[in-house]
Amino acid sequence: MNFLPEQIEAYAVGHTTDESALLKRINRETHAEVLMPRMVSGHLQGRLLSMISNMLRPHTILEIGTYTGYATICLAEGLHESGKLTTIDINEELETRVRGYFQEAGLSKTIDYRIGNALNILPALTDVFDLVFIDADKENYASYYNLVFDKVPIGGVILADNVLWSGKVVGVKEDKDTKAIKQFNELIMADGRVENVLLPIRDGIMMIRKLMN
Repeated sequence: MNFLPEQIEAYAVGHTTDESALLKRINRETHAEVLMPRMVSGHLQGRLLSMISNMLRPHTILEIGTYTGYATICLAEGLHESGKLTTIDINEELETRVRGYFQEAGLSKTIDYRIGNALNILPALTDVFDLVFIDADKENYASYYNLVFDKVPIGGVILADNVLWSGKVVGVKEDKDTKAIKQFNELIMADGRVENVLLPIRDGIMMIRKLMN
């Protein structure tokens, strides 16, 4: 998942603003107590998400894929003071843990945390979202993008995580998730309504800015 040499990665982290004590604990507890801990955003990516959010000062954020809430809290750091963040996750087993983290962060009233299938939830959302972060099952990335596109204003930003998929996007063999990620990346490249840049940070983040409807 990490493509930089270990020493360079450590140097980058060492020269990045520190994460909060709560985020450090979420990271530590996720690795110690939760399945598939590599899914947590972590220090470097988390600070990037926070930086982007702080630059945009969004009134509304949508996150598809909450996991243990690390990225959610990072994104919320840049919310406008009257802002709202909606996050969706299918794993109800993590709900109590994650709601506890949100409460500790003082975000219980700011975050609308929904448990269920995003494909069913997204069509019913009526908000317009200034910032969207897609970090859920890779097979449905294109579907999530298509479902949220009209809910993003011109100038709004969509971020999609794991678009390098541990380097498999440039490999010969393709499993279904690799194929889905490659198709998503090509979909974005072919979409004349947006401009985009693929950031080779951690497992790759596609940053997309909407230019037209």
